[in-house]
Amino acid sequence: MMTFFQTGNYVFDILLTILFLVLVTYPIIGGFSWFIGVLCYTFLFKYKQKEWDDIPIEVEPFITIMVPAHNEEIVIENTIEYLMTKINYEHYEVLVTDDGSTDSTPEILARLQKKYPKLRVIRIEKNKGKAHAFNIGMGFAKGKLILSNDADTVPEPDSLNMYVNYFLRQDSTNISAVTANMDVQNRTKLIAKSQTVEFSSIVGIIKRTQIGVLGSIYAYSGANTMYRKDALIDVGLFRQDRATEDISIAWDHQMDGWLSLFAPQIMFFMEVPESLRMLYRQRKRWAKGGTEVWLTNFKKIMLHPFRNIGHTVMFIDQTFSIIWSFFFWISSFIFLWSLFKFILEGNTEGIYHMLTLSFLFVCFEMISGIFQLGASLILDDRGRKFKYLFFAPLYMLLYWMINALTIVTTFIPAIKTILGLGSGTWKSPERKGPPPSKKDSTDEMDR
Repeated sequence: MMTFFQTGNYVFDILLTILFLVLVTYPIIGGFSWFIGVLCYTFLFKYKQKEWDDIPIEVEPFITIMVPAHNEEIVIENTIEYLMTKINYEHYEVLVTDDGSTDSTPEILARLQKKYPKLRVIRIEKNKGKAHAFNIGMGFAKGKLILSNDADTVPEPDSLNMYVNYFLRQDSTNISAVTANMDVQNRTKLIAKSQTVEFSSIVGIIKRTQIGVLGSIYAYSGANTMYRKDALIDVGLFRQDRATEDISIAWDHQMDGWLSLFAPQIMFFMEVPESLRMLYRQRKRWAKGGTEVWLTNFKKIMLHPFRNIGHTVMFIDQTFSIIWSFFFWISSFIFLWSLFKFILEGNTEGIYHMLTLSFLFVCFEMISGIFQLGASLILDDRGRKFKYLFFAPLYMLLYWMINALTIVTTFIPAIKTILGLGSGTWKSPERKGPPPSKKDSTDEMDR
């Protein structure tokens, strides 16, 4: 076997060569793997909800819609109004945990409480993060089912009934949570339209593959997931020092033997970042949270790799993702340095070979990505978002680089968190105005 390395140890050279080839082709292999995985979900997965029953009012389980909020004066009123007037369900309450807001959020909530008897508010004086706010709210929640709902998120009107269908199944006793399918609410800017493609790819392909092939999912959608209250208590609630409580709790549930499901038919609409700075800040939090979960479960997976083979495969994939991120930036630096050196030397043949190889790699990467994205856009929302495939190149070229960068830059902070130096304190995203109504979002999606 031909090797790219000459260390003097043939076996070691082979292993290094295999690792190098895997890292070079990792995005291409991943794209085709997700594409094949969704076929497995479509034809083999047994927990799909094929029929939806209308739940009679007299047997509706009581649900607490929990809305953790910190400085959400721009969006909180629209969200509460929607949750109070548009949800097709009778037995529920909305519980807002105001986590030390310093803007007019408390005044808005006080006014809305007078208007809606189902609205309850808990005021936490000091901002300690979303997970802490959620855990505090758990002590006051009346429902045995808890729907997490971000302050800038609205679910479809029939979503509660659809969620409950999962928890009333005969095989539902071990279901810890059902996470819904996200869609972009604010599609006025190019960067937001591009995230429509990204979210469709994530929820349309990756989560279907994870649950359909591996029987596990990497993360819940923190913006809208319904939890079984007993399952949250069973794992000790949310980890308060983690950057992403939704990734951590998903792993805690499944590592403890609970079943977590993805429901692609249940849709919710959320606001996404509309600037590169806000996008980068969001992805830094996601990357840090993912690495924290990787470090937290490293020992458990290594000691018992066959106890939950689905989680082991996801762990291996995440390991390659972290290694690839470092490999990408190191190899990119070497590539640019070598190209600059060839230019100075006037080595046209070297320049030609480098550009040709990089062009071929990008072409294969784009083809695999288009397979993945095209399939997800057809599946999600009955193909009505397929028009956003136009924005796929921006997603592939920009977001993959951002994700790789955030993994590298947050690796050390994630280690510090695991060592006990982390904090879940949050900072709300910058808002520029109220989000469009649910009807506006649906209208724009149909145009």
